Amino acid sequence: MGPAEWSLLIALSMLWGGSFFFVGVAVTGLPPFTIAVLRVGVAAVVLNLVLLALGLRLPADRGVWLAFFGMGFINNLIPFSLIIWGQTHIASGLASILNATTPLFSILVAHWLTKDERMTPGRIAGILLGIAGVAVIIGPGALRGLGTHVLAQLAILGASLSYAFGAVFGRRFRDLGIRPHVTAAGQVSASTVMLLPLALLVDRPWTLAMPGAGVWGAVVGLAVLSTAVAYIIYFRILGSSGATNILLVTFLIPVSAVLLGVTLLDETLQPRHFAGMLLIGLGLAAIDGRVLGWRRPAAEKSEKRGRRD
Repeated sequence: MGPAEWSLLIALSMLWGGSFFFVGVAVTGLPPFTIAVLRVGVAAVVLNLVLLALGLRLPADRGVWLAFFGMGFINNLIPFSLIIWGQTHIASGLASILNATTPLFSILVAHWLTKDERMTPGRIAGILLGIAGVAVIIGPGALRGLGTHVLAQLAILGASLSYAFGAVFGRRFRDLGIRPHVTAAGQVSASTVMLLPLALLVDRPWTLAMPGAGVWGAVVGLAVLSTAVAYIIYFRILGSSGATNILLVTFLIPVSAVLLGVTLLDETLQPRHFAGMLLIGLGLAAIDGRVLGWRRPAAEKSEKRGRRD
């Protein structure tokens, strides 16, 4: 990835980092499927208005819509529902650590399902360093809940696996020549169609008490910032940098949260924050591969020189 892609990845980490906060507020007043359908439904309205303003439209091709529904099922319906339900039983910090396994699943899925994103020792080492860095930043306290509410933790891991399949599946939109804005709008529109019946049947939202302004504010933030804007960036990076790279965002989410706390809330950086960021930086360098790549030519030249001698 180049500087532009890294900048977009950092921006995406801030938008998705906020989703854990928004969900944490929303679950105090709304059930999981209702939150999920409001998230994608409001995002669908916003993104379709963006398409209208840009003079674009959703494609009418049946094959493209099947891809939209497939992407919406794998990348929205399954993981959103699992994460929201999981966060009703476990803390957001532990959920973030478990969510950081997403690139590990992505490497495994991409290795078997693609030809150009192969598993390498450097990538695996980088992923493990990144997961360790996330755990260090969030703190050992979050890990105390590990082992309790096992189903909720398995739900977050299931969401991570689903995201990995979604990132590989989403590569097809680049090959179809569909722009990121259109792909994002099509995906959340299809997700809304699938989630709405579930919310109506399971949650029966008309029987719920009216949530407060804080809950509605969290839903709007979740839909507009963490979904509509985030998915435009997501499909932009996915099209240029691949499935494994896009999911490195799960390592950067805790880093963004810490830095936002320092700059906006006058929080202080602790030694574990620096240690965690160092581990994540080393992990990203190992996955990127260019540090190792700079050494390879020198090693090859040395080997060739030795053969001549």
